[in-house]
Amino acid sequence: MASLVPSFAVKPTLVGERVLLRPVAAEDAAGLVEMLNDPEVRRLTGTHSQASSGAELERAEQWYSSRAGYDNRLDLAIVEQRTNSYVGEVVLNELDADNRSCSFRIALVGPRVFGRGYGTEATRLVLSYAFGAVGMHRVTLEVFAFNPRAQHVYEQVGFVHEGTKRQALHWQGDWVDAHLMALLAEDWSAHRGHPRLSG
Repeated sequence: MASLVPSFAVKPTLVGERVLLRPVAAEDAAGLVEMLNDPEVRRLTGTHSQASSGAELERAEQWYSSRAGYDNRLDLAIVEQRTNSYVGEVVLNELDADNRSCSFRIALVGPRVFGRGYGTEATRLVLSYAFGAVGMHRVTLEVFAFNPRAQHVYEQVGFVHEGTKRQALHWQGDWVDAHLMALLAEDWSAHRGHPRLSG
């Protein structure tokens, strides 16, 4: 049963078949640093700034240690169950409680864990929580045009393309579009993250 006013005050652990999602913690900081410094992750997320000092691990520890104190966002570590290792993060943020909407983003540590289905499973787990336990009506995301693999995953779980921000990112001399996608509670209720199986 969804709460009257949507909130991310509760920080759950969500268990899937291959991954589990749990609140991020200071011990995940090394994984966050690996992710932020991976060239392919930086390109796919459009991250211009580069961590360059020895203090980056300390900053990552402080960041992850502070996430539990916010009721307007949910930061969960993606953990591979077989090895109990951090492989990325999934975040619900930009909560608009009045309109029961929020933003979604996900990032994996890098190509060494791409293509294993971790992102798809983590996405379905956190969306089930957002629509079921929290009572979201709408979850939105942006994905850059040079990341068709991610866009395909989002479509697989039911996100619908709603528009394009033309030339939203300047990356290595090129302008890149950002696609806007969203998923509604009524859609989720109909297919539970498997739209091709529901029709």
